[in-house]
Amino acid sequence: MAKYAVTPTKKEVFFGTQEIIVSKTDLKGRITYANDVFCKIAGYKEAELLGQPHSILRHPDMPRCVFKFLWDTIQNGHECFAYVKNMTKHGDFYWVFAHVTPSFNAGGQIIGYHSSRRCPDRDPINIVEPIYKQLLDIENASANSKEGMNEALATLVKICKEKGMSYEELVLTISR
Repeated sequence: MAKYAVTPTKKEVFFGTQEIIVSKTDLKGRITYANDVFCKIAGYKEAELLGQPHSILRHPDMPRCVFKFLWDTIQNGHECFAYVKNMTKHGDFYWVFAHVTPSFNAGGQIIGYHSSRRCPDRDPINIVEPIYKQLLDIENASANSKEGMNEALATLVKICKEKGMSYEELVLTISR
């Protein structure tokens, strides 16, 4: 199944504060499990999601460096928290507060990834959105997408350093 070409809308969709979006992926980020809440909010049937890269939900407003940071973190065996703007099958968007963890086998090897996502409060989104715009502008200003992503990631690290905290501390601080 090919990735869908979707045009973003300006319509935001929401899910309940008691609902949790859950998905699992293989080592390459292909979806192996999607709960009912995930399917409902994203607008896909489970069969449309299974086997697809999780990036099928990537909203163009999201800087790639945030995903690079997330992937680097979980591939090194650590959990990661992040605010993510996702896109539905129909181009609408929704924000999540994601907690992504590696899944391990009995031998301690990473065999996939698990993500639980909650509906975030508005205040943290209002803080993170301008930071993400700044990072995206850096990425888009570069003629080389990989260099732009790395420059934006360096800026994200610098922002955190100026605040005297790691990215995780920043995210968890603004989520309170």
